[in-house]
Formats: sequence, C-alpha cells, structure tokens
Amino acid sequence: MMDGLNWGGGRRGAVSPLFNSCLLLKAGRGYPKPTIWVSPSRVVALGGNVTIRCEGFYPGTKFFLHKAGHPNPQVRTVPDWTMAEFPIPSVSREDGGSYTCDYHSITDQSRWSYRSDPVEIIVAGEGYPKPSISLRPSGGVSLWGAVTIRCRGQHRGVRFVLNKERRHFQTVDSDGFEAVFPITYVSREHGGSYSCSYHSRLEPFAVSYPSDPVELVVRGEGAGLGPRRSGPAPGTDTESVNLRPNAHKLRCPQLVETS
Repeated sequence: MMDGLNWGGGRRGAVSPLFNSCLLLKAGRGYPKPTIWVSPSRVVALGGNVTIRCEGFYPGTKFFLHKAGHPNPQVRTVPDWTMAEFPIPSVSREDGGSYTCDYHSITDQSRWSYRSDPVEIIVAGEGYPKPSISLRPSGGVSLWGAVTIRCRGQHRGVRFVLNKERRHFQTVDSDGFEAVFPITYVSREHGGSYSCSYHSRLEPFAVSYPSDPVELVVRGEGAGLGPRRSGPAPGTDTESVNLRPNAHKLRCPQLVETS
C-alpha cells in the first residue's frame, strides 16, 4: 500500500504533509475525518423525522455515530459505499444534542479516522409555546436610526435566540418573560424578516417553535454613508476597532451572528 510514496523534497528541516500523513497511519489514526450533516434540517419539530449522514473517503468502512453524553455509539457497516445513514424517526426531546462520527476499515479495525466536526439537532416542541416578537418603532426605521426588537415568551428564566432569514444571532438570557435586542445604527443590511425562539438554559437542544415573523423596513436615501460620529463606522452585525498595532479588538455590543 505504501510502495512508491514520495516522501517530499522540500527545504531542509521541513516536514511534508505526506510524511505527516504517514506518521498518522503508523499511529493508528490514519484516515481523514468524515463529514457529518443532518437532513432535511438540524432544527426539527417534536415527532418529526431526520437523518444524520456521515461520509468518509473509502468504501468498505464501518461508521460510528456518537452522541455527546452517551457512551454507546450507533454502528453502521457500509461495504460498498462511502456514506452511512442514521435515521431518527419520531424525534423526541432526548434526541436533541451534539453528534459526531468516525469510521474504520472493515478489514483493518486498528486504523481509525479522526472524529468529525460536531453537528447539533435542535428539537422544537409543544412544551415551549411560540413567543411573540415586536419592533419599536413599529412603522419602519430611518437609515442609521435605532430600533429595538423585543421577544416575549411564556416562561421565566429562559434563553432567547433571534433569527433573521435562517441566520442565528447571539443569545440573550432573561430573568423575566422577554428579551430585548437593540440595533443602534440601522443599515440597509439590517432590513428583512426576523423571528425569535427560546429554550431552557438547562435544555439548549429543546427549543420553542419560532415566533411569527416581523418585517424590519429601513427607510431613507443613501446607500453607503453613515452618521457623522467619532469611532468606527457601523457594521452590519459587529463593530471592531484596533486601538493600536497588536492590540486586542474592542467589541461593541451589536447583534453578533453565530454559526
């Protein structure tokens, strides 16, 4: 298998990527990490159906699906393909969580891949009624003006999540029934449809259904000029300014999009 390998001919002292790969093979972790994803969506209604797919690089492999906090993985043997499917019918709250996968050859069980990056399943269910969402002011906001997005639920002490057209922003913990998401300087990129949801701080993978959407309308002329003020120009989601070379960045508390 390893006949004819080119061990690299770079500069003196450099280690080629191929040499690194061979060292990994000798260490027993020789296969690249697989890709993992959830279909049709990682956010699923209680009782719905999803499938977790794990794809490697070689046929004739055995895949292992790991759920965080659970010691026993699910196993699928795939003799003629490079991908394994792990269906979850009738999703329950217990199915929410973080998943990873890895694999090894059917013929050589001593050589494993690295773990995949994690993927999360979030369960939306009846236990958390959908919240309401509102804007203030409600009739639209001028370009570079200010607006507040307010999300109100039916439970105290929950964590609210603001969503904009399938993007998720920073979460806000609330001791009451609602959370406030201020936007200090509204740009055209802030316009669009927003919804919000919430979940218990102890159950981050079990969330409410999303609120009905609300539309943020940005009014006014001018596509690129911001307000006259000292400091950085307003950003779409975050603002950063370098205080001096090699200094830490100052993070202003605007809406922060997370992956």
